[in-house]
Amino acid sequence: MTLRKTAGLGALLSLVMPGLAMAADEVAAPVLNSGDTAWMLTSTALVLFMTIPGLALFYGGMVRSKNILSVLMQCFAITGLISILWVIYGYSIAFDTTGMEQGVVNFNSFFGGMGKAFLAGVTPASITGPAALFPEAVFITFQMTFAIITPALIVGAFAERMKFSAMLIFMGVWFTLVYAPIAHMVWSGNGGLMWDWGVLDFAGGTVVHINAGIAGLVACIVLGKRKGFPTTPMAPHNLGYTLMGAAMLWVGWFGFNAGSAAAANGTAGMAMLVTQIATAAAALGWMFAEWLTHGKPSALGIASGVVAGLVAITPAAGTVGPMGALVIGLAAGVVCFFCATSLKRKLGYDDSLDAFGVHGIGGILGAILTGVFAAPSLGGFGTVTDIAAQVWIQCKGVGFTVIYTAIVTFIILKVLDAVMGLRVTEEEEAVGLDLAQHNERGYNL
Repeated sequence: MTLRKTAGLGALLSLVMPGLAMAADEVAAPVLNSGDTAWMLTSTALVLFMTIPGLALFYGGMVRSKNILSVLMQCFAITGLISILWVIYGYSIAFDTTGMEQGVVNFNSFFGGMGKAFLAGVTPASITGPAALFPEAVFITFQMTFAIITPALIVGAFAERMKFSAMLIFMGVWFTLVYAPIAHMVWSGNGGLMWDWGVLDFAGGTVVHINAGIAGLVACIVLGKRKGFPTTPMAPHNLGYTLMGAAMLWVGWFGFNAGSAAAANGTAGMAMLVTQIATAAAALGWMFAEWLTHGKPSALGIASGVVAGLVAITPAAGTVGPMGALVIGLAAGVVCFFCATSLKRKLGYDDSLDAFGVHGIGGILGAILTGVFAAPSLGGFGTVTDIAAQVWIQCKGVGFTVIYTAIVTFIILKVLDAVMGLRVTEEEEAVGLDLAQHNERGYNL
């Protein structure tokens, strides 16, 4: 009787256990979150909107009328080029973690593997994210938009004087040797060089803005000044475009910063709030600094202040509180104003549209202040307990990015200059790049 009961129980368990195991597998399997997915889809569209048309109009309005199409064309061409390179190998270099181990410095600490080249293994069912809650395809596209805007920012430093062909090759090589490796070092996870250092960069202070700003500074120095700079007036031809572009950047930046939470959660909400606070503070900071210095506030000034605030809060958006954002924004507006005006005049470099003065300086300032205001003791939401130690880590990240980017960018430009030449002729520069490079005019009156 006992044996029969035992045998019966065993038979029952043999029937039930597979079902229980299947149920456990179903519970353990990652489940796509439609809310997170919807937010990431929206954020991706917003970040692409920042480049085309936002940055294109912001820069386009600041150049002379004979060069507007060249700037717009560069932004559109970069968008196409980087999209394809990202799919072929960029995503893999930035986010493939093959060979990485926390605390171990090796080649893969600097440069990702090729396991994701040509997006191998990515299907509609591929899910990723902090808790594996949205499609990997969305993450790939979201990060692609960051890769697009970074080289596009560099355009502002050498506007009105680089050959279109040289620009295309430079951007492709720069993306391969500078952007993708820096993104890997900062964002790829355990084993990434700056990740293991503990560098805080929520949405791209080092990866995007310092990277682009330093590359822009090197590029404008290597190419040399525009003909007639600084004695010939080179006023923006359409500040209306610039203000519209700045407005698009402001709106799109919510996708840039709040989207970097990679979820529709409290971190995304706070990132949105601090982005608005810092941007408003920087706009006012630049405006009042210019008003006190030059006697009148300008539309170009407040637009530049907006971008300075957006840049500075980017690395801090996921860890600082509202009052920290206020300080970062005010500091960015004032500091970037003086760097884009007084410092540029004193040093004499021709950063056409202040890519370095706004993105380079704003990115450096924001990255360092992140180490201060991420501390809970100062209203932040990070895990910083030793502010001095974190500031040192942030400075290490800034210093490495500056040195690496400057050296590699300089080498790329010098090689390209020797092989094909970087700069248009004096005659082409005088005519304008719209006609000389594209045989078109922005305005046919």
